[in-house]
Formats: sequence, C-alpha cells, structure tokens
Amino acid sequence: MDDVSQADVVLSGYGPVGRAFAGHLAEHAGELARRHGVRPVVRAVRASTAQCLLRPGEPVPPRPEWSPLGRLAETLDRTGARVLVQAVPSSPGVRRQAADEALLALRRGVHVVTATKSHLLTHWRELGETARAHDAMIRISGATGAALPAGDLARTGLRGLGCATIRACPNGTVTYVLDRLAAGDPLPDAIREAQRRGIAEADPTADLSGADSATKVRLLAALAWGWDPASVRVTAQAVDGSGAAAALDALSRGRRLRAVASARADRPLLVEVRLEETEPGDPLYALSGPEKAVVFGCQEAGDVVVSGGRSSPLGAALALVKDTIDVTAPHLGFF
Repeated sequence: MDDVSQADVVLSGYGPVGRAFAGHLAEHAGELARRHGVRPVVRAVRASTAQCLLRPGEPVPPRPEWSPLGRLAETLDRTGARVLVQAVPSSPGVRRQAADEALLALRRGVHVVTATKSHLLTHWRELGETARAHDAMIRISGATGAALPAGDLARTGLRGLGCATIRACPNGTVTYVLDRLAAGDPLPDAIREAQRRGIAEADPTADLSGADSATKVRLLAALAWGWDPASVRVTAQAVDGSGAAAALDALSRGRRLRAVASARADRPLLVEVRLEETEPGDPLYALSGPEKAVVFGCQEAGDVVVSGGRSSPLGAALALVKDTIDVTAPHLGFF
C-alpha cells in the first residue's frame, strides 16, 4: 500500500503476552505497514508500578530504567495514542483498574484492544455504550480464543446467517490434559506436562474447572446475540480425578472426551460446560493437543467452524496485533 499511517499504541501489561506483542510489532513493523497500510508503534508500556515512554522505533528498555507509573490520561496525551492495548491478567484484583482505564481511553476517542477478560464480564454494557458515545471501538479477540478468530465471526462474520447455537472447546489446556489422560497419564502428570510445555498456567484451576471456557463462550454469545455477560448463568463440569477413567473409556469406543462449552439463542443467558464424548467427524473430536475450535450452528446456512489457534503467549499477542490493525487500518474497497 502506498499510503501508510502510524498508529501509536499504549501497552498496559508487560508479562509474556505484552512482551510478545511489543516484540512482534518491533520485528514486523515494515511488513505490517506494507500489507495493511498502517504501522502500529508502541509509544508507552505500563506495568503495575512503572512505565516507560518510547520514541518511534526505540526498544523497550530494561525495567530498572523505567519511570514511576504515571496517570494513564497523561500517558495518552503525551503519546497521542490511537489505541490502548490491554494485556494485564484476567484476575478479579485488576478488574476495576482494567475497566477504569478502558473507559478513560474510550472517553478520549482512543480505541481499546484487550486480551483481559475480567472487566468485559462485569462492565460490558458500560464499555459498549461509552465506545459508541465517543466514536471509538473495542476489540476482544485476545479474550475469546487468542489467535482463533472466533470473536470476529461472532461480531460480524455471522450477520444474517441466523446463528442459533455456539458449541466450543475454546480452552487449549483442558483439551491437551484430556488427551494426555486418554493416553494413560495420571491427572497430576498431565497438568505438569502442560505447564512444562507452556500450555497451562501455574494455576490451571480456571482451565480445568470450566470457568475459562464458560467465560469465552459468554463473550462470544455477547457478540453474537447481544447478551450481557454479567447476566449469564454458568453451569460447569470440572476435569478431576475421575476424568482419566472417562477419557480412557471414551477412547476404547473410538471417541474422545472433550470439555464442551455451549450456548443457545433459544435458551438465553445460560452457558453450560460439560464433559462430552465426541465422535469422528465432529470438529471438536479432531482437535490436536492444545488446539481450540468453535462451531457456530447457523440453521439454514449450516455449521460455521473455526479451529486451530494453539494456546501460547504469542497466539494471544498476535490476536492483539490483528485487532490493533483492525481498528487503525484504512477500511476502503475490499478492506
């Protein structure tokens, strides 16, 4: 593309996902500009107690060289940022701060791209209303499946197709663990191997309990059907010590045990996560290791399936890159 604009970004959160995001932009800036007509540039990085301001093209310095954390409003003003990217943990402890920072950015007309889930569950309506009032956009691919573009489908790709159901394995950790159980591993060994490979968090409770899968489907249903995630009721079946026997039993009959999160438009505000035996031909059966999949049931149009997108910090970072380009790149002609 001949005309390339610069999109200055303030990055909130500098853990594995935030570092991967900043690193990818720095390494691929020229390629992104050529392909998409926009060059996203990280102009500030904010962590819990410190921040750094950057000149275009300047690498992120070591933490000891950072300054004390200032007010976000001042950072947005000093950088002229067009996008606030949130890569902070999805924990209850940061929910209020994540919501406040997103709302502040939106009120200034700054787009918000987030991989953080907690504030989306509690402040969905307020975030949406604020974005519309100030001509800003919110993108949440990193919160609905990392590199898996399920959020894009639910938000716009299914319009007019009559999507009636969502059936998903959106958590790569639990799929990997169930497959290891089917291979004969005890549950503790399967979890440790997932952690060793960087698939599972140090605390995999949200993955194995079904909470993370339910959260992602709550958000997909909000995009597809306008549900308020805060009003959604969740029932979830956890993977526990009995999972090994169930996984082996399913395998003995040519099936695979999956933790399936589902929602139906005709059963509003309910998300269920159940351990189900899947058969060959089912897109959820075909998942390998930590891959994810979402099946959108669209009645007359048929099922729309998106799968792949393995769980990793880079996968989540690439979702943030994609969404940043989406809210800043030119939207003309075919684009």
